[in-house]
Amino acid sequence: MSQTNLVTPFVTEILKNNSQFQDLDRIYLQNQILALVGADDFEDVVGTSAEEPIALANQLVDFAVLHETIADNQPAREILEAQLLNLITPSPSFVNQRFWNLYKEAPQKATKYFYHLSTANDYVKTAQIAKNIKFPVATEYGDLEITINLSKPEKDPKAIAAAATAAPSSYPACQLCMTNEGYRGRMNYPARSNHRIVRFNLNGQTWGFQYSPYAYFNEHCIFLDSVHEPMHINRQTFCNLFSIISTFPHYFVGSNADLPIVGGSMLSHEHYQGGRHVFPMNKAQVEREFQWPTYPDVKIGVVNWPMSVIRLSGQNQAEIINAATDILEKWQHYSDASQSILARDADGTLHHTITPIANLIDGEYRLDLVLRDNQTSSAYPDGIFHPHQDVQHIKKENIGLIEVMGLAILPGRLLNELAEVNKYLLDQPNQISVIHQPWAESLKAKYSDQLTVDNVEQIVREEVGHVFARVLEDAGVFKRTAAGQAAFDRFIKRVIA
Repeated sequence: MSQTNLVTPFVTEILKNNSQFQDLDRIYLQNQILALVGADDFEDVVGTSAEEPIALANQLVDFAVLHETIADNQPAREILEAQLLNLITPSPSFVNQRFWNLYKEAPQKATKYFYHLSTANDYVKTAQIAKNIKFPVATEYGDLEITINLSKPEKDPKAIAAAATAAPSSYPACQLCMTNEGYRGRMNYPARSNHRIVRFNLNGQTWGFQYSPYAYFNEHCIFLDSVHEPMHINRQTFCNLFSIISTFPHYFVGSNADLPIVGGSMLSHEHYQGGRHVFPMNKAQVEREFQWPTYPDVKIGVVNWPMSVIRLSGQNQAEIINAATDILEKWQHYSDASQSILARDADGTLHHTITPIANLIDGEYRLDLVLRDNQTSSAYPDGIFHPHQDVQHIKKENIGLIEVMGLAILPGRLLNELAEVNKYLLDQPNQISVIHQPWAESLKAKYSDQLTVDNVEQIVREEVGHVFARVLEDAGVFKRTAAGQAAFDRFIKRVIA
């Protein structure tokens, strides 16, 4: 394959994408690139032909590795790629000014600009995200969405070794802090040179808005506090969620719970997640409605969902916020021994919180409140309302905001493990994992002579979806049984009394 100069076309892409540079800046940009890749003459920097800036940047990274400017490991590659693509990315001040100027025309125009920027400069890893395996599975709760997450690269042994000798650092304090914007990265911390954050005022406080690098759904974004402080769910949370969907009415926004086991993976920094996606839970209908005399303008009901969800809706934001606050406060102090529900330990340790999700649908505000309980027991040491041991071969991690809404984020290990399950079911030579053996035996018994080479993958995928439904049922505090739902109604009646 013929070799071609890489610097000149990359400079052209910078000028095309970053209006802060002009043609007069060509030589300057050329020399900046040479310094980054470790070359003395731009004519020496050659590779295979490429047109897109991300592809050109990766070619430049390959050149730097070949000439030993950087080490040949994943972190070093990502750091250099981000530094190169930082050149096509306007400065934070420019991005913010452009965003809010477009916002005056329409919120959708502003987010479209920012999302395109975040994908064009490879901050949002669209090529890696495309590797994820996604499929719907019909269940009694509607079509759940299953994702086998292959987007995040596996740890590079060379990178692990390099990270072990890296000096410890507390800067940035976490991966959600604003100090990540433009941060070079290091062996044990992701590259963020091409990262940009839009600032906005959230009820008198400065917050940031960015997209998620490894998005799990369309325009998956993060709203983050400028202050590094732990997550918490309270009245202010509900106020913030409604302010955000008032600012970005085409997005949903929700918060992970604020307690271990039932919370997300980043409890150390206050943040919310949002985006442009309709989740299975959004499509689920209210199956029982209640009248709440205190809030006559608020509709309240139980959602037909494996977890315990109270849906509030109406056009009066203030009343919905007040109603949600009342529910949270009642739930934080509510116990029901018949359902193994305990609000606090004898020492005062709090076990109850809520995962809230806000939407604006056809001019009506909706707030879904998912009740959470993070107790453990000798029978369920990982969590009484956490995936139980018999389903952890599929999912053992915390059930956070995204999964609560019916989108499963399953570990990448399942790609190969399920292929071995398929072979096992077809009585082919296999290396099935011992953790899947009981499940595979039950599938063999269930489908007996129905399994063929043509249908086995589809059957296994459907069964994975049913396991995920069970995972959500495990996380539900009021079970989907007559006794469980009667107990749920008792709680709601206590709230609205």
